[in-house]
Amino acid sequence: MLQLFDGQLDKIRLQKLLFLFTKRQTKAEYDFIPYRFGCYSHSANADMAAMVRKNFLNEYKEHFEKKDKVNYLTQIKPDDKTFLLEIKNKYGKMSATALMKHTYLSYPFYATRSEAAENILSKDELAKVNEAKPKSSKTILFTIGYEGISLEEYLVRLLTNDVKILVDVRNNPVSMKYGFNKNQLKRFCESLDIQYLHFPEVGIQSNQRQELNSQKDYDKLFSTYRINNLNRTTKTQTEILNLLKQHKRIALTCFEANVCECHRKHLAEIIETLSDFSYEVKHI
Repeated sequence: MLQLFDGQLDKIRLQKLLFLFTKRQTKAEYDFIPYRFGCYSHSANADMAAMVRKNFLNEYKEHFEKKDKVNYLTQIKPDDKTFLLEIKNKYGKMSATALMKHTYLSYPFYATRSEAAENILSKDELAKVNEAKPKSSKTILFTIGYEGISLEEYLVRLLTNDVKILVDVRNNPVSMKYGFNKNQLKRFCESLDIQYLHFPEVGIQSNQRQELNSQKDYDKLFSTYRINNLNRTTKTQTEILNLLKQHKRIALTCFEANVCECHRKHLAEIIETLSDFSYEVKHI
């Protein structure tokens, strides 16, 4: 992308052009969230920062600059090269403001958290953006795992389900996957007005999660978890229920994509048995 634009792009235009490029791909290289100036990928920005550290790029306050002389267009898939050229021809002369407006009108969900929307959209256009903002008053206890999805897809699932509080139920909230260490996840959630809380006491210690090769192994682990953990963490379970009552839409989170292989399912089920629980549980 930078090579096509004479080696230099300002940061807002780069994010918008990359977003439009991924919309042409069968499997998008990056996912995006609605952010301060519309569609934004933390993961793409982290990759740009890595390329700066490795001396491929220079970073300035407002833009990135390609530093090396390598012709990357000869190294990418033919379809991707075609898509990049289409993006350059169709949107290459648009300013950052014009690109923001185009993406806001074409993909209004990604404008729902924009600080610029009121200044660049008409009243009717802004109304369409407001209509795209997820809203619900129904009380639901969600659960979500981050295995196999990007940080951005994970955050979008929280936003589209109007989750107000993310409750991290990992015993040890450390991850090799970008964005899911405790401090990172807390920062990314709170930048979207989703409160982050961590209750390690209802997690399972890492050394207990070894050699899980079948559902039978998981069932044995969770049977032990119910006896040794859930029977003595009623106070935390009640605290989570009180958060649900107060904020209506909260999500328990851990790693596994398959909820049947994660203790969050059993935690949700034990909370369901509390005397004043009368709400829906939904795995997303």
